[in-house]
Amino acid sequence: LLRDLWTPLALGAHLSIPSSRVLGEPAELFAWMQQEELTTLHLTPSRASFLASGAAADASLPTIRWVLFGGEPLSYRQAAELRHLAPKARRFNVYGTTETPQVMACHEIDGDAAARGGAERTGAERDDGGRVPLGRGRDGVDLLILGPGDNVRGVGELGEICIRSPYLARGYLGDPELTRERFTDPFAAGRDDDVRFYRTGDLGRYRPDGSVEIAGRTDLQVKVRGVRVEPEEIEAQLTRLDAIRAAAVVAARDRLVAFCETDPPLDGETVRQALARRLPEALVPDTFRRLDALPLTPNGKIDRAALERLALESAPPADAVEPSFATAHGERQPTEELLAAIWSDVLGTQRIAPDDSFFSLGGHSLVASRVVAQVRDRFGVELPLRQIFETPRLNELATKIESLRDDRGALATPPLESLPRGADGLPQVAVPLSFAQERLWFLDQLDPGSGAYNMPAAVELVGTVDVAALRTGLATVVRRHESLRTTFHVEGEGGHPVQVIAPPSPPALPIVDLAVLAPTDRRREARQLATAEAQAPFDLQRGPLLRARLLRLAKTDSAATDSDARHALLLTQHHTVSDGWSTGILVHEIATAYAAAVAGRAPALPPLPVQYADYAAWQRGWLDQATVEGQLAFWRESLAGAPPLLELPTDRPRTQRVGDRGGERHRRLDERLTSRLEGLVQQEGATLFMVLLAAFQSLLHRASGQDDVVVGVPIAGRPRRELEGLIGFLTNTLVFRGRPTADPFFDRFLAATRETALDVFAHQQLPFEKLVEALSPERHLGTSPLFQVIF
Repeated sequence: LLRDLWTPLALGAHLSIPSSRVLGEPAELFAWMQQEELTTLHLTPSRASFLASGAAADASLPTIRWVLFGGEPLSYRQAAELRHLAPKARRFNVYGTTETPQVMACHEIDGDAAARGGAERTGAERDDGGRVPLGRGRDGVDLLILGPGDNVRGVGELGEICIRSPYLARGYLGDPELTRERFTDPFAAGRDDDVRFYRTGDLGRYRPDGSVEIAGRTDLQVKVRGVRVEPEEIEAQLTRLDAIRAAAVVAARDRLVAFCETDPPLDGETVRQALARRLPEALVPDTFRRLDALPLTPNGKIDRAALERLALESAPPADAVEPSFATAHGERQPTEELLAAIWSDVLGTQRIAPDDSFFSLGGHSLVASRVVAQVRDRFGVELPLRQIFETPRLNELATKIESLRDDRGALATPPLESLPRGADGLPQVAVPLSFAQERLWFLDQLDPGSGAYNMPAAVELVGTVDVAALRTGLATVVRRHESLRTTFHVEGEGGHPVQVIAPPSPPALPIVDLAVLAPTDRRREARQLATAEAQAPFDLQRGPLLRARLLRLAKTDSAATDSDARHALLLTQHHTVSDGWSTGILVHEIATAYAAAVAGRAPALPPLPVQYADYAAWQRGWLDQATVEGQLAFWRESLAGAPPLLELPTDRPRTQRVGDRGGERHRRLDERLTSRLEGLVQQEGATLFMVLLAAFQSLLHRASGQDDVVVGVPIAGRPRRELEGLIGFLTNTLVFRGRPTADPFFDRFLAATRETALDVFAHQQLPFEKLVEALSPERHLGTSPLFQVIF
């Protein structure tokens, strides 16, 4: 403020300040500038676009000699808007912050070779997204782009812009914590001078010429459907498109909404397709709205809070450029409405247009399986998973569902109904094991007392724990899920195993107090106890098959505050009654029931439509010989002649027997690579799973030298909506065969992998146990059948 007010006065110039009324009307603002005969303008790019929108085609400001842009990223298009209005002016992009008493960097646009070459007028062709750089730091100023660990980023890599200069404020008055956060110099060691350091919170990158380009703000970053998004990066691409003067992108209800200043009005689908060629699918806005002018704050910057409020409104404005929600008859058809409700449920998206693509809204293979289950439940038809890939748009898929409803051959699998139960709520008939349970039961008979199929989980509890409420929460979940009260007994002369479900009873929760130990001993003892608990065997006949143990790591009375208290809840289940999906349900429901017990109320858990025993009986009844044969026809053809073993190079001979020793390798893909992968996904019409599976099989091909690679892939195995909230062993394993050398080009192998995946998912109902039984591959004690590697 001092700089802007006193600099012109100190130089003997006249300072003109428009009224708030004039600032709000572009035509009046332009007329006022002409009347004042201004020589210097200092304004934000948003205000420049606002000003240009109120000027006549032949209007100009001939007295303007200097134009300074600042406060926001500047595009060449925005800079060009004032070129014909102020033809005699020199234009500069300047950079500074409230914490800097003067400009830290500047770049003269008219000295930019790219601008002189015409790219200023057609910013769409610039590799940098049409952004005007900030230039380099002025004398005595270093602009540093720092990434994680305060490492200087390379050319083109995104990082935080930090300023090193003597010309900085010394901190924030009365806020030492924020001062330490923003003004701490990571390079100060061994230096004794007046040079200071400031973290601006601006995102930027180095250009090849050493200048800095701003890319947005770290505090504007949003997360949409699990993807981190820089709205200003999308805005830069939007302003490269013809006829879009300015743009702003905000997140609302897990969707991206783009507001555009355009003239004439644009078609939303045209804009979407243009962006899809430049951005990964996850970064393409879901909705496009046209505004005559973006709302601005009093200091001329985009008013993002106002845009967020506008984005949250239930109905789009009359001149929205998103695709229309109406059908040819003026409103949606019932099938389309129901399908939109299903998409909204599984994607967490509130508003879905008829021509929205399932995958552009964040869908993938696993979510598509949930859609199939809900379509079966709501429409009574069996929708092939492949159909969602072939007709991903809402209106097209709704039309396909209508045709399936007219086809009696497409009727869904038989309904999943509850077994008859007595007054105690327990089944009145013998309950068979599911096929997956039967396999694990058989393995337990061969090797009793093994912990190979234990499923351990450890949950850290921070703060005071109400042990009585925790016991109540555990008891609530055990009472709710019959699988957690199940054991396995042998019936009849043939030794046929059945499920035996016990009446509800409170589970044991022993407490081990480790808080009395020294910190080092406490950590070591906690690890040992957790390991021993995870490895301790279960007795499948006697049970229980869920164990819980509470480790007290720091007592409340010995902690500085209640929040310093620490506990660890160890939960161990046997795989016969649970799976990975179920573990998430278990932890969530214990937490919900615990919170309710602490508050003295009943937990808000929805009733379970079926129990695992119902599923096991349904699976046995549905997968009769005719159904199994229909599924097996595909698998026999798919796996005919597949190699029985993946010959990976090893540093020692393979053991003669399968043991329980295994390993995992974890590799985290960075954000830039993930973004490129998502771009490939969108380009090839695949999913991220398909791309990574193709890459993984290609890697195994190179490691083994085999041209035919078979891997196993676990899936949730919950084909019906009633099973989504159930604790039980529902996971199935699918077999994926790939021939990476059938075509040396990866995109072609990816296309083949996509087709394989769709075919496999269409035949996922057959349990892996039945597949092995039917194919009867040659068995070896040292290897597992069909595949030896899980992806």
